[in-house]
Amino acid sequence: MKDELEDLVGHRLRALVSIKENKKRVARWYDKRVKVKEFADGDLVWKLILPIGTKSSKFGKCSPNWEGPYRINRSTRGNAYILETLKGVVFPRALNGKYLKKYYPSIWMDS
Repeated sequence: MKDELEDLVGHRLRALVSIKENKKRVARWYDKRVKVKEFADGDLVWKLILPIGTKSSKFGKCSPNWEGPYRINRSTRGNAYILETLKGVVFPRALNGKYLKKYYPSIWMDS
């Protein structure tokens, strides 16, 4: 029985090594396809309308998904950014960069 227990420990260790290798392989596959969004201070961005229920019910399912433009006030660790409105009101919390996209002003709008 002791031999079988030692063999069982060996099987478990090999399974653990195999799990770690598979996780590394999946992480490499995922990281190859991720597009990192980086913004500089002062860039204009759109912000995703995050919480469910904040979209206007008068538009129904055609309500907008993005709001803005906002200006990047400063960046923090981990691809997070503190935004401010164009009038200079700073948001109290940082927002992850995956919820932002670059804003390109239209030539038809007066700024």
